Amino acid sequence: MSTLKILVNIRKIVRSLNLESKSIQKDFGLSMTQLLSLNHLLQCEHYQSTHRHLMELLSLNSSTVTGIINRLEKKSLVARLPKSGDKRITYVVLTAKGMKLLEDAPNVLHDRLAKKLGSLSEKEQREVNSSLEIIVSAMEIKEIEASPLLIAGEPLED
Repeated sequence: MSTLKILVNIRKIVRSLNLESKSIQKDFGLSMTQLLSLNHLLQCEHYQSTHRHLMELLSLNSSTVTGIINRLEKKSLVARLPKSGDKRITYVVLTAKGMKLLEDAPNVLHDRLAKKLGSLSEKEQREVNSSLEIIVSAMEIKEIEASPLLIAGEPLED
């Protein structure tokens, strides 16, 4: 098999992600990372998460996640609530306005892909993951900060 075919397939994936990200930004005024953060909060118990959990989920550093939260808070899509009894911990909570936006938000590319990947057998999922790990290793990008969710075309300091 030609390495060119592999590179073309990777390019198709990257291009698709970039187009989806630009569409989300244009239609909703949010970066893909911000939208995915809101979606995560929607799935959490009491619609809330800690800053640390968002960092771990998105595989982003603290200052990047702080920037994401700050921008969402300015738009009144999330609020920060201190944990009672321990002011060192702050919860990020989805607001009613954030929930409304999610009702109107599109089924983003990662949701569609996740559903399709979920329909694969466990063996096929392992094969896909193994192939992607080989590519990541070959490109020497294991240490690059990235989200486990599909996000493209965004600066790291989102």
